[in-house]
Amino acid sequence: MNSTRPDHPTRTDRATTDRDTYDRWSSLPGMFFDQVLRQGGRPLLISKQAGEWRRQNWEEVARDIRRAAAGLRSLGVGRGDRVAIVAENRPEWLVADFAIMSLGAVTVPAYTTSTASDHLHTLTDSGARVVLVSTPALMRKVLPAVLQVRGMRALVCFDGDMPGMPDGAPEALGWAELLRRGEPRDGEPDPEDVPAGRDDVACIIYTSGTGGTPKGVMLTHGNILSNCKSAYTLVEDVGLGEETFLSFLPLAHAYEHTCGQMFALTLGARIAYAESVEKLAGNLGEVRPTIMTAVPRLYEVLETRIRREVERAGGVRLALFRRTLELGARRYRRDGRLGPLDAAQDFVLDRLVRARIRERFGGRLKAFISGGAALAPETALFFQSLGIRILQGYGQTEASPLIACNRPSRIRHDTVGPPMPDVEVRIAGDGEILARGPMVMKGYWGDRDATDRTIVDGCLHTGDIGHLAPDGSLVLTDRKKDLIVTSGGDNVAPQRVENLLTLEPCIGQVMVAGDGKPFLAALIVPDLQLARDWAERHGKRAEPAELAEDADFRKHIGEAVERVNRGLSGIERIRKFVIVPEPFSVENAQLTPTLKIRRHEIRKRYGELLEKLY
Repeated sequence: MNSTRPDHPTRTDRATTDRDTYDRWSSLPGMFFDQVLRQGGRPLLISKQAGEWRRQNWEEVARDIRRAAAGLRSLGVGRGDRVAIVAENRPEWLVADFAIMSLGAVTVPAYTTSTASDHLHTLTDSGARVVLVSTPALMRKVLPAVLQVRGMRALVCFDGDMPGMPDGAPEALGWAELLRRGEPRDGEPDPEDVPAGRDDVACIIYTSGTGGTPKGVMLTHGNILSNCKSAYTLVEDVGLGEETFLSFLPLAHAYEHTCGQMFALTLGARIAYAESVEKLAGNLGEVRPTIMTAVPRLYEVLETRIRREVERAGGVRLALFRRTLELGARRYRRDGRLGPLDAAQDFVLDRLVRARIRERFGGRLKAFISGGAALAPETALFFQSLGIRILQGYGQTEASPLIACNRPSRIRHDTVGPPMPDVEVRIAGDGEILARGPMVMKGYWGDRDATDRTIVDGCLHTGDIGHLAPDGSLVLTDRKKDLIVTSGGDNVAPQRVENLLTLEPCIGQVMVAGDGKPFLAALIVPDLQLARDWAERHGKRAEPAELAEDADFRKHIGEAVERVNRGLSGIERIRKFVIVPEPFSVENAQLTPTLKIRRHEIRKRYGELLEKLY
């Protein structure tokens, strides 16, 4: 069925998932095909094609998985083989993932934003034998790496015709041809019959490379299923029903792969694929998701956009907005209690202000789940005050990824919540967070030494610094390796300072430096839109490079830095800064695909500039 806006039927008779169900599933394909029996012809995947939302039901997706699995088998893919996927989030991604695992093979996701050298590392290190790529344009980007990998058997393109292949290239075919090869034949095993146990590796997901060369994390079927079981306890509090997930973050990341795909499937939920970052706001209103995973940078951008719109409107609308934020924050700090007069005002503002904000996100949103980096408490409070619940969690690829998360019934914005069920967290003597449980990875692919350094006596050494609050919630401070030790011996967590600085509207991005130095300095990327507005008001040229050198604009940014400094301790204050005209981005390798800053890449680019500040 096609439409410009997907409909949302109410389920009243579907077989429901409960905690015990997770223990009965022996593998991810076993889970999926069990859900097919439960869900039948109900909608599963929703994607926009030629301007219309198109739906596939559970039985249709299962049919494609069987055909794709048989097609991959015809290419020689079998148990233990690695198959790479380089594609945007889309229905074929999920189908390919489960087709691979149904053969007992291992999925190796890769980012579409990776460079040719990144692809070469992933394909060579994993020993992938087949690569599935979304488009001919992306295929041309991946091909130089593929041609350098020995033993590559085939390339498969989801869209269109394959580009011309040079002599000696692996077999190349389109997705339609792969499915055609997979038409049922007598005597061939059904993918549902291929055994896969909880201890078998389901995927090798490469770390984002914030600290150097990415490592391949081996996650088993049991690792991921245990993580999904833990996540189930989060949504129990908000009430389960007809759930719709909006898939936005890259499926090559463990966060989206587990929480946005696998967890959604275990709930029998529908998965809608966002078109792009630029169209995300419109997709929220069209798809009307109930649950969505995202990273702090997205919330920061949304907050800035909402504030800017209201401030431009001014007048009564701005006054009502500010009062809504004030009462929402007061209610949070008083555990939901307001006096009679405030409660009456809050009731009215909920309909005048919050209802309009909720409608922007589709009107059905039960919770945003934030992960991938630390979320500034002020940003979380902003959304909660507007009636949008954000559950901040914490994890890493090596933990499949969830370790801790706030519960809907007990949200504390200054923590990442208590450990997930079946997860034990303790703090080492140096403050490092250690985690133990069924979600801990099997190890790093082909790197026993790194595995032994990271998993000691069954405990995952996360490399993160934190402590446990009196109520058992985990408070995250920073990455152990990111901690700045000044020349005076003081330890400073740069992420905290960076989060506070980016709350200033005129500051878009920041990296704080100062390791081995007498004080902290910062690289600051201005908010581009506000920089243009400032230039227009002051009769200046709006070119970023010129503004970075403009004394008046530097004073403007400096005033924002000083406002933040007043709330910081002496050792945390930024003494000097430099304005950087080019934003940190995935394209220039200064951000990971989940929008975390790559400190080593930024230092490589701006190291000399930083040194001049000292």
